[in-house]
Amino acid sequence: MSETVTIARPYAEAVFRAARESGALDVWSARLHRLALIAQDAEMAEIIGDPRRSVDTLVQLFTSLAGDNDVTLGNFIRVLAENERLALLPEIATLFDAQKSDAEGIREALVETAFPLSKANLEALVPQLEAHFKTRLTPRVVVDAGLIGGVRVAVGDQVLDASVRGKLDAMAAALKN
Repeated sequence: MSETVTIARPYAEAVFRAARESGALDVWSARLHRLALIAQDAEMAEIIGDPRRSVDTLVQLFTSLAGDNDVTLGNFIRVLAENERLALLPEIATLFDAQKSDAEGIREALVETAFPLSKANLEALVPQLEAHFKTRLTPRVVVDAGLIGGVRVAVGDQVLDASVRGKLDAMAAALKN
């Protein structure tokens, strides 16, 4: 995994710089996610790995499936195909989105709850979390019944634990001391 990140990072950084310069971060994010879906398809993975396929064939196939005739996109696909890096498109898309979020000042918040949150509850919680963490957040909700109740939120290396399990663990630690 770390090897693919290392290999994918320069491609993600290059496309991010180009997208930022042209003011098309959202467009490129959508393009990369579409390409990532194409590259993840089992049949496409087989085609990508087939040494009998020419670079031109791969470029034509990816651009036609992406449904986008942008010259820069075609050049990007060509560079990936020539360097046998088309299979890295999912990782490139993920790295691109991370850079985009950093540039926009948005961070991901892992929100763990004991029970599923309704959309209304999540919409009410996010502004409170943004005020606490002092940044714009994109929530990713995970249900963990082991929390018993409440919520545990992680943003980067900062954690806000307002769960029943967290409070019980804190009380157990205090009693041991």
